[in-house]
Amino acid sequence: MLFIDASVIVAIIGQEDDAEHLMDRLSDDDGPFYVSALVRMEATLALTRQMAEAQGRNKPATPEIVGKARRLVDQFIADLEAREAMISGDVGTKALDAAQLYGKIVNHPAKLNLGDCFTYACAKAYRTRIAYKGDDFAETDLGW
Repeated sequence: MLFIDASVIVAIIGQEDDAEHLMDRLSDDDGPFYVSALVRMEATLALTRQMAEAQGRNKPATPEIVGKARRLVDQFIADLEAREAMISGDVGTKALDAAQLYGKIVNHPAKLNLGDCFTYACAKAYRTRIAYKGDDFAETDLGW
């Protein structure tokens, strides 16, 4: 069981340098895979920014760019047959716990931001590991 952070989705869809490595790591895992509505939104907005910048836009993204990013994220999640992790009150409490233990706000080396705290909380609630890019979760107990 693996909860997929937005950073992995963005890296793979955005064809970043480590995209193939991350996809191989996902392929090596039997799943099931989980994402949340917050991960879906965070990945969509990050891809929108990437796509707008790639077009040389110095202006805000267009609704069409957001729509394209949204479709790409939705298709990626569907292709993985990822399950939707519900963000309940318990998950909210676990996200606050993550901020208190591992957050930027307390200057912990993990420096988890809001999205990271919810990824951590969902993984805790669903008893999964976290697929992530970077070092954010390496300083926690749920790394990949």
